[in-house]
Amino acid sequence: MTTEKKTILNNRYFLYATEFFSGMSVMAVELGASRLLAPYFSSSQIVWTVIIGAIMIAMALGNVWGGRAADKNPDPGKLYFRLLIAAVWIGLIPFVGKYIIAGISLLIASFVSHNFLVWASLASCLVLFVFPLMLLGTVTPSLVKYTVQDLENNGAVVGRLGALNTIGSIIGTFLPTFVTIPAFGTAATFLIFAAVLLLLSVLYFVTAKRRVIACGAAAAVLIVSSFFSADYSFAFWANNLVYEDESIYNYLQVQDNPDSVVLSTNVLAGVQSMMRKDGQLTGMYYDYALAAPLMSGKADEAEVLVLGMGTGTYATMCTRYFPGIKAEGVEIDEKIAALAREYFELPEEVKVTVADGRAFLQGAGKYDVILVDAYQDITIPFQMSSREFFTEVKEHLTENGVMVVNMNMRSGKEGAINDYLADTVASVFPDVVQIPTANGFNIELFACTDSKMLERLDEALRNGQPEDGQLNRMMQQVASGLEPVRGGSLILTDDKAPVEVLGMQVIDEIIGEELEYYREIIRSGNWKELLQ
Repeated sequence: MTTEKKTILNNRYFLYATEFFSGMSVMAVELGASRLLAPYFSSSQIVWTVIIGAIMIAMALGNVWGGRAADKNPDPGKLYFRLLIAAVWIGLIPFVGKYIIAGISLLIASFVSHNFLVWASLASCLVLFVFPLMLLGTVTPSLVKYTVQDLENNGAVVGRLGALNTIGSIIGTFLPTFVTIPAFGTAATFLIFAAVLLLLSVLYFVTAKRRVIACGAAAAVLIVSSFFSADYSFAFWANNLVYEDESIYNYLQVQDNPDSVVLSTNVLAGVQSMMRKDGQLTGMYYDYALAAPLMSGKADEAEVLVLGMGTGTYATMCTRYFPGIKAEGVEIDEKIAALAREYFELPEEVKVTVADGRAFLQGAGKYDVILVDAYQDITIPFQMSSREFFTEVKEHLTENGVMVVNMNMRSGKEGAINDYLADTVASVFPDVVQIPTANGFNIELFACTDSKMLERLDEALRNGQPEDGQLNRMMQQVASGLEPVRGGSLILTDDKAPVEVLGMQVIDEIIGEELEYYREIIRSGNWKELLQ
């Protein structure tokens, strides 16, 4: 037995620390992976499934590799060199990852016409995360080899290692979500846990007087990477960003355009909130939803609730165009709520509650208008799309109250997500109408507790409401474009609401239409035009 091996075996606490911090790092990388992919692919259950599946594959391969490697050559230096490589790889992920994800997305989009979200996120996970997590997967079987000295205590030793790995994983689950990502960001989170693995490797190799140069090189890579952390950007190509950050729930991006300020929670596309600098209508779905106060018959005194307020576009417009309205909003993301005051001029009189929209309803009163605007691309909270949820909303509407639902997954195929949402709402409300918006993507759905909301809208227009000429013309357009929703059998419930799968089908359809231009460029090999 070599002196080196005796040193490791005589220092079991160090080996236990290796197990503990390795388990912690696995979960930290998993959560970091979700945040790295979310701005590009969403944070839906589908993406989470891909991430977890890829990581389980990596860990299984690592377990097999680690056990065989330890039996073949029981040299602890092999394990700690693998941790050294994993540390460098993990430290580089956030900085090379965004370019790899963008490249993979374009490549997948040029060849795949179905299940793009699955294939693109899976390919990104396989390239970025499988190898370093496979290296971490070798830790437990290797440490079992180094710590078990006889058969009498092997059960206790293996149990202790398993417990330490589990405790480390628990801490590695909570620490990134509630501490490192909100406080320092995704890039810094990867660097922090890469540094932990690096420290373990350096401690071993320094005491063993081996691979000192390799340790120095690895430390240099992480130090250089840390300098880039402060300027890290997901949208590395954008030049109009005035704010880019992450919260517990979202990637956040505020763009300052010549005519507007826009909030997005997606790197590539999407508008969650908007403020027109000239104070005019937005040209988006918010304008259509302004028909709801008129439909309630209380445009001059309505109480309006926005579930999924964002930075308050709709609440601000309601108070601007209908001065007697009292508006308030519910937003689950505290950072988004703060952005409403800082960048989007949300009026001080608009109350904002930081909470989940459905949970808020349990203690809420009644409102004349409730806007449900909690759907972000494919990320549709199932608990706010079910029959039970819409029943709760109805219970919190006054007599003649109107619910508006912004449906942002418009599709030309039957049985798509919006058909499910419309049928579900129609199963709860006696009168439901909808209108496609001019952008070709959103559909605004209006539902009322009685069957006279269109009559009240027509009466308001005949009486010259609203007084603003631009808005009045917009409301005339809405009134003429509304279509009745008859309802059907496509009902979403708390027990069965496959919103992720339905949303992915629409994403595939959108990609098939919107990315055909880029596919042709890639197929033709005209990369210069693509870069332009």
